[in-house]
Amino acid sequence: MASTADFKNGLVLVIDGQLWQIVEFQHVKPGKGPAFVRTKLKNVVSGKTVDKTYNAGVKVETATVDRRDATYLYRDGTDFVFMDSADFEQHPLPDSMVAGAANFLLESLPVQIAFHNGIPLYLELPVSVEVVVTETEPGLQGDRSSAGTKPATVETGAQINVPLFINAGDKLKVDTRDGSYLGRVNG
Repeated sequence: MASTADFKNGLVLVIDGQLWQIVEFQHVKPGKGPAFVRTKLKNVVSGKTVDKTYNAGVKVETATVDRRDATYLYRDGTDFVFMDSADFEQHPLPDSMVAGAANFLLESLPVQIAFHNGIPLYLELPVSVEVVVTETEPGLQGDRSSAGTKPATVETGAQINVPLFINAGDKLKVDTRDGSYLGRVNG
């Protein structure tokens, strides 16, 4: 059990027998009336998000979630295989659980897998990854403006928008949350 004062992003709550992760929360103290906490919750299994409001100080049931460091190994049919960094056990995760993260999975990428009672719940990638551009229109010499972008395909097969001066073979830093271009990596 936890009270609303213990809320933090990533905390997993048990509501009506289902697991919900706090995506964001805000303590509100209005001029009139009691304080309350406004939360945005994401269903760990289905990915559905809902907004829920709690009165301040209310006790809620929390789930014990074990986040384990792992490394991405390879794809096996519809499963993605990860190796636990502590005990070297392999965990195949289905395509549905990996979902959009597959766009930025590189071999030997360190990730975190959240478990509840030994069952994998979800996968967390690092905030950014470095990927190589495999295909894009040629860059234009002298075009250093930040105004224009063009599509580029990276080594994982994902399509992202990049500035006009990026060329095939360039190594980029990409935000794994929304696929946005963060910068070019030298070397």
